[in-house]
Amino acid sequence: MADDISRIAELDFAGVTPEEFARIVKGLSGKQFTEIAEDGTLRGRILQEVFGRMERQFKPEAAASVTALIRWKITGSGGNEDVVYETDIADGTCVVREGQSESKPRVTLILADAEFLKLVSGNVGPVALFMMRKVRVVGDVALAAGLTRYFDIPKA
Repeated sequence: MADDISRIAELDFAGVTPEEFARIVKGLSGKQFTEIAEDGTLRGRILQEVFGRMERQFKPEAAASVTALIRWKITGSGGNEDVVYETDIADGTCVVREGQSESKPRVTLILADAEFLKLVSGNVGPVALFMMRKVRVVGDVALAAGLTRYFDIPKA
């Protein structure tokens, strides 16, 4: 198991396609998700890469009329703190930033590392996460349910 995590830790995430990333996430066990979440350095690298790709995977034509600040709160485990990113969609553009601004989000999604990675890799949908009570949604539930329309989500 540790060997699998070592291989993941050695990956150059910038060189991994979204589809390859989706397959990697699909193949992870619950224990491996826990190990990744508890390794602060690896967790940080993965989250930075995922959020770094959001702007490139944004579909402006699908979100042309959308104006929304989306706050993502990824809950920490193993002594790691919660991580917050914001996705600001307006005028057919998407800007992602780390940290919490003073602006009021239209929706906040609160979820653990494993659920977040499954969501952004296309291995689970937002409605399924909500129904399983694996994501807490504060604000515009309809926007949260349709978020995957605005991004090119890979399929594993």
